[in-house]
Amino acid sequence: MLALVLVSSAASAHSASDAYLTLIEPPPSARLRNQTVLHVQWDIALRDLDFVLKLDDNGDGNIVWGELRRHQKAIAQYAFQYLQASGDGKTCRISPTGQMVDDHADGAYASLMFDIVCAGAPERLELDYRLFFAIDPSHRAIVVLHNADNIATALLSVDKKQIDLDL
Repeated sequence: MLALVLVSSAASAHSASDAYLTLIEPPPSARLRNQTVLHVQWDIALRDLDFVLKLDDNGDGNIVWGELRRHQKAIAQYAFQYLQASGDGKTCRISPTGQMVDDHADGAYASLMFDIVCAGAPERLELDYRLFFAIDPSHRAIVVLHNADNIATALLSVDKKQIDLDL
């Protein structure tokens, strides 16, 4: 199905460089005894990834599913080097679980699915986010944490690269 999807990689002049991190904390009853696992979807604009990774192999101005599939490993390697997580000061593991394409109002996004795995039951999750800041100081990440019946939001930018979220 996705093989037929044609995605434009051309950036609109007025499009901001945004990414979206959606974290879902399972209810306490679903937690494992010795670790906390949060499920995450990280949507990163293909136009931004194309700028740094040259995803459009044939240079026709469009990124097709085959081109995107060929670059999945490079996308993950690039993105995950700019995100770190810790729980109560202890490093958490980032464990990729898959990739897809998601459409947003301003274009197509690579969706990186992964789990943040922290030892024990931390009360706070710290995120350190630096994707694209070195090349685009206007880039920002919109973070949404779903925690039981609560939703917390935050905005990460070049001026605010780290946040603490209550678990």
